[in-house]
Amino acid sequence: MTGNSMVDRYKDGTYISDNPDWDRHDASWKAGLVRNVLQKFSIEPKSVCDVGCGAGDMLLHLKQAYPDCDFTGYDISPQLSPFWDEHRREGIHFHCGDIIQLNRRYYDCILLMDVIEHLSDPFSFLDALRSMARYFIFHFPLDLSAFTVMRKKPLLYARHKVGHIHYFTKELALDLLQGSAYCVMHHSYTNAYSQDPRRSLLTRLTALPRHLVSLLDKDFGTRLLGGETLIVLAEAARQAV
Repeated sequence: MTGNSMVDRYKDGTYISDNPDWDRHDASWKAGLVRNVLQKFSIEPKSVCDVGCGAGDMLLHLKQAYPDCDFTGYDISPQLSPFWDEHRREGIHFHCGDIIQLNRRYYDCILLMDVIEHLSDPFSFLDALRSMARYFIFHFPLDLSAFTVMRKKPLLYARHKVGHIHYFTKELALDLLQGSAYCVMHHSYTNAYSQDPRRSLLTRLTALPRHLVSLLDKDFGTRLLGGETLIVLAEAARQAV
């Protein structure tokens, strides 16, 4: 994850100062999203790499579900080492640094859960990553909606609190992957407005109207009111011969 003008916040302690638990409380929920996708497509991975793994809790949950799988996490923040020490005894491997520069192996599946929105050049990153795995699972926060654009504050909060420098709708996220030579096998909303443990008080209070509008048209409801995330399974697109 190189070339990010905001990358220092993850290295100098700024991010962990603003987010001292490194969002550990949503790890079980995200692990469940990953398991659901793997099970839906009968994928039994033997090796999984989590890029931008944070505290590594999601890998611990996945290790419990796939005890024979080899799990590896990458993150650029040196402040994460105390968290990782808790999980290394479970046989999970961690590396502090940029996977593009450090990785020397091939994985059955690479996870990028809430990562792409932090990268200054996602196209170059996705291009370099494409040869490192068979399957890729992405999780995109869908920050862009009519509601967030009108209010403005949510977008600025996402930028300054958690470092989002790109904002996505479902269509923009899928177009990014397809434009980076990934073949999208599956995508679905996660009902984050009612399921994500990190959801704000306002998101909780507006869960009912979001649900009612989504019953009429899920895409329209998400573009209008937001509060959603997108889970995507993809493969590297095969090159024509």
